[in-house]
Amino acid sequence: MTQKTVARRAMLKSALAGAAVAGLAAPKLASAQATVTWRMQALWDGGTTPQKFEEQFVARVAELTGGRFKINLFAAGQIVPAAQAFDAVRGGAFEMMKTFDGYEAGKIPSFAFTSTIPFGFAESDEYEAWFYEKGGLEMARQAYAPAGLHYIAPTVYGQEPLHSKVPIRKIADLAGKKGRFVGLASSVMGAFGVAVTPLPTGEVYSALDKGVVDMADRGDLTANFEAGLAEVAKFVIVPGFHQPTTATAYVANRAAHDKLPAEFKAALVVAAREVSGALRQRIVVNDAAVIAKYQAKGCEIIRFSAADVAAARPKAIEAWRAATKGDALAGKILDSQIAFMKELGLLA
Repeated sequence: MTQKTVARRAMLKSALAGAAVAGLAAPKLASAQATVTWRMQALWDGGTTPQKFEEQFVARVAELTGGRFKINLFAAGQIVPAAQAFDAVRGGAFEMMKTFDGYEAGKIPSFAFTSTIPFGFAESDEYEAWFYEKGGLEMARQAYAPAGLHYIAPTVYGQEPLHSKVPIRKIADLAGKKGRFVGLASSVMGAFGVAVTPLPTGEVYSALDKGVVDMADRGDLTANFEAGLAEVAKFVIVPGFHQPTTATAYVANRAAHDKLPAEFKAALVVAAREVSGALRQRIVVNDAAVIAKYQAKGCEIIRFSAADVAAARPKAIEAWRAATKGDALAGKILDSQIAFMKELGLLA
């Protein structure tokens, strides 16, 4: 055996030994990686259908990260009152929230258009496509960035019906009524003569019960039934022209989000998009069955005519533009949405 052959064999033996050591070390390195624990406050009460999907979200994030990213979930108001969640996450009191952007549209005009478009997108797939295929996700992140927050992804679902203590059978009947609406719906409904009172989701039941408002939106048909709205508002108006599609949002403290490894950031986005589709499908199934439950509680289901809704759209579009308040990013978002609606044939 030559000296060169011995040398080659020695080198090969050394390389194999090194690979073996690396292979043995890899699991130890992965297991030694620090886990991350966050707190998240959701929009919904415990035990409700949408809150159960938030439970799925945090479980999926944990699964995708091998249990190394744990999010402790809290129902609406469990950490701070819902109206304080934005500032609490911004200040680092906890790391993440599920929110409805429209709550803060008075401060940040862009948020009016990343939560719902009254008289706008008719199908949730259309609205979700705007986020993922037309640059909406990036623009939503631009809107949140100055506040020190990071927009992770939306949960997009269909209409939110209108619950009323008095019969409303056409658009003209809105004038002079008191209503709970938030975000862009506040501006649009105000244009139709509604005296708008913006309230957190958790206060809708009591506001209807006490007569603070004549009508209100809140959530999807099933979530609203679970919240007891059939007891305090006997007229259910569909389709929800004021909120034909809805986007709630997963939002994180930006500094906390920036510290996450890329794998954890990706897990948040993947889990969010999965939950969006899963919740939407569940709502479709549940809504078909829950109408009968409302009727069994003595509620009347009022269905607006498509022609009446279409005739009111021009006034709604004027309110859209006014809601940008001259803000450049809000205007850019609205222009993008209008262009897509024209492509879809929703607008001429």
